[in-house]
Parts: sequence; C-alpha cells; structure tokens
Amino acid sequence: MAVDPLLKQAQGVWETLAAAPVSFPLVGGLNVVTSPASQMAPPSWAGIVVLGESGIVTTPTDREAQVLRRILAGMPTSSLTSSEAVRAVLPVHEVVGPAVLGYVSRDGFRPVPASRSVERLARGDQDLMALVKSVSPEDAGESGMDEITSAAFVVRKGADVVAAAGFQVWSAAAAHLCVLTAPEERGRELARQVASAAVAQALADGLLPQWRARPMASRNVARALGFRELGSQLSIRLDQEELRLEG
Repeated sequence: MAVDPLLKQAQGVWETLAAAPVSFPLVGGLNVVTSPASQMAPPSWAGIVVLGESGIVTTPTDREAQVLRRILAGMPTSSLTSSEAVRAVLPVHEVVGPAVLGYVSRDGFRPVPASRSVERLARGDQDLMALVKSVSPEDAGESGMDEITSAAFVVRKGADVVAAAGFQVWSAAAAHLCVLTAPEERGRELARQVASAAVAQALADGLLPQWRARPMASRNVARALGFRELGSQLSIRLDQEELRLEG
C-alpha cells in the first residue's frame, strides 16, 4: 500500500503531541493511551484524532483509557470524532469540536495573489491586537491570533488592520494557522491573501502547515490554498461519576 507522505507527516505531529508512546495503526483502527501530559486536548480531557483511516486517543487516567478502549473500539473510525456518536456511547460532560484538520505540502500549495498590500508585523503589535479586541470573544478565540508565535501578515484599511494571519509552531514541526478578518470586511478574500502569506512563510521555515477549522467559510479558505482535509479532532471531558459506573 502506497504511503501518503502528507498524511504520514500529519500523523507524526499528533503522535508527538500525545506525549506518550502511541502511533496511528497502519491499516485502520484505533490506539488508546494514558497520557496526563497530552497536548491533544485540554488538561484532564480525552483527545481523539482521526487521520486517514486510523485514530489515536489520549486520556488523563488509566480508568478512562480502559473504558474508551473498550467502547470506542466497536465504533467505525469515521464516527470517532462525531460529537453525537460519542455522546451516545460515553458519559460526556463537555465537548469541543469536532474540527476538520487540513494540511498542505510545498507542491500542493496554491498561493493567492494579493489585491492589497500585505504587511508584516511583529506578534503582539498594537495594531494587530486592536483587530483582535474589536471582534467578539468567540471570533477571537476561534482565530487564535493572540497566541501566534510567528510574525503576523496583515492587510490594512486606512490605518486599521482589517485582516491578519500567522501561525503557532507545534512540536517544532507544524505551523498551526491562525486567521482573523474584521466582520465588515469578510467576503472580500482578504483571509485568503493574508493566510497565503503566512503559509508561504511556514513552508519557507520547513514547517508543515496545519489548518484546523469548524466553520465552512474557514474550510473554504483552506481549500482555496491547496489544503487537503485529512481528518478531524474531538476533545471530550467525561463525567467522572458516570465513568465509575461504566468501569
């Protein structure tokens, strides 16, 4: 069976984030591991990532690992990151996701010509932060712009930054893209232009660009740049009282 290099790279990123010895099964299936230090989900949560036909799961305790290993093993891999499907079989107290995971290679990248000048700013620049503060907390949190580790690539309208993109470096291998556009400027392809500049920088730095998205508008921006949707991610916090009964 031919190995998809982009898929293999993406799986390697998440295997590192698991912070415990675990790997995606070669031919479908699921591996579950106990890892309190996992970066696949918030602390004390279980993280589920499916890439290709295989998945890995990290849990904070052995008891959770035993329950998830037993219950999730009976589910189709395609359902593992469905919040409805997981809630139907597990005592889920809280959930984040699912989010689609997209990746692009140097050969697959489709740069978008900029119709406006794209400027480079230092992360944390006051003009960049003014954009972040101008949108709703939900939009700001979804974008992750206040957590970038790269420079920011921005477009202005007058003196104001109205679109920005950058990335967080994950595991010294992946560039997790962060993009934000002012609500009144959306629909004008500004997100594509600033994201294109950020992706170009990530590839120049030897990183694997990653696009994690829930809204279809965000997914469409990624697709326009050549990102391939290779999988999805779901984070769950289990009800500990019900979990004891499950065990």
